[in-house]
Amino acid sequence: MSVGLLALLDDVAALAKVAAASLDDVGAQAMKAGTKAAGVVIDDAAVTPRYVVGFAAARELPIVGKIAVGSLRNKLLILLPAALGLSLLAPWAITPLLMLGGLFLAYEGAEKLYEALFPGAAHRHEDEAQPHRASDPAAFENDKVAGAVRTDFILSAEIMAITLAAVPEAGLWGQAVVLAVVGTGITLLVYGAVAVIVKADDVGVALARAGSDSASGAVVRGLGRGLVKGMPLLLATLAGLGTAAMIWVGGGIIVHGLEVFGAPWLAHLIHDAAVKAGQAAPALGGLVEWFVSALGAGAVGLAIGIVSIPIVGRVVAPLWRLARGVLGR
Repeated sequence: MSVGLLALLDDVAALAKVAAASLDDVGAQAMKAGTKAAGVVIDDAAVTPRYVVGFAAARELPIVGKIAVGSLRNKLLILLPAALGLSLLAPWAITPLLMLGGLFLAYEGAEKLYEALFPGAAHRHEDEAQPHRASDPAAFENDKVAGAVRTDFILSAEIMAITLAAVPEAGLWGQAVVLAVVGTGITLLVYGAVAVIVKADDVGVALARAGSDSASGAVVRGLGRGLVKGMPLLLATLAGLGTAAMIWVGGGIIVHGLEVFGAPWLAHLIHDAAVKAGQAAPALGGLVEWFVSALGAGAVGLAIGIVSIPIVGRVVAPLWRLARGVLGR
C-alpha cells in the first residue's frame, strides 16, 4: 500500500512539473506574441485618448472604463473564439477580414483628417452619413464609446491575428490561453496608460495647490502648473497621433493583404524605398527605414480613406439606413 502511495505521489509530482513547464511555456509564448504586437499596442494607446477630449473631467475615467470593458469583450468573447475557429476551419478568410478592418481604419482616419481641414464640409458629410445625431450628453457619450469600441475591435483583431501567427506550433488550447493572456494584458496596459494620461491634468491641479512653502513645495507646485498647461497640448498631440496611427495601420494591413493575394509590387515598392533611404543615412538606418515604411503605408491608407469617404456617405450609409428601415430598427 505504501509503495502504491509513493508511486501515486511520484506521478502527481511529475504531472505538477509538466503543468509548471506548460505554464512557463505559455508565459514565454505570450511574451513573444505580445512583443510582436507592440506596434499595434502603441497605435491603440494613441488612438483612444481622442475619444475623451471635450468631456467633463468627471466623465473621463468612466468613459475609459467603458471602452476598456468593450475592448475585453471584443478580445475574449468575440475575437478569441473567432480566431481559433478561423484558424481551424477557414484560415483563408483571415486575411480578407483583416483587409476589411484596414479599410475601416483608413476611412476613420481620413474622415478625422477631413473634419480637421474642412470642418463645415465635414459636418455636412456627417449629417448625410448620420442623420440622427445625438443631441443629449448621455447619448453623445454612448456614441463616442461605441465608436471607440468599434475602432478598438479592428486594432484588437490585428493584435489577436499577430498573436495567433506568433504561436503556430502551440495546440488549440495553448493558442487559446496565449490569446487570452495577451489580450487581457494588453488591454490592461493600454487603458491603464490612457487613464493615467487623461487624469494627469487633475494631478497637476492638486500638485499646483500644494501648501508647503519650502523649496521642495515650490518645485512640486511648478511641476503641477507644468502638467496643467501641458496636458491639453499632449492630449491634442495624442489625438493627432491616433488619427495618423489609424491611417498608417489601415494602409499597412491593406498593403500586406495585397502581398498575400499575389500583388506584392506595392509592398516591394515601399520596402525598396525604405531600404534606400536607410542606406542614405547609415547612422540612423533602422529608424529611417522604419519611418519611410510607415510613411508609405500611411500614404496608401490616406489615399484609400479619402476615396472611401464619398462612397460611405453616398452609397454605404443610404444602404445601411434602408436596411435598418426594412428591419424596422
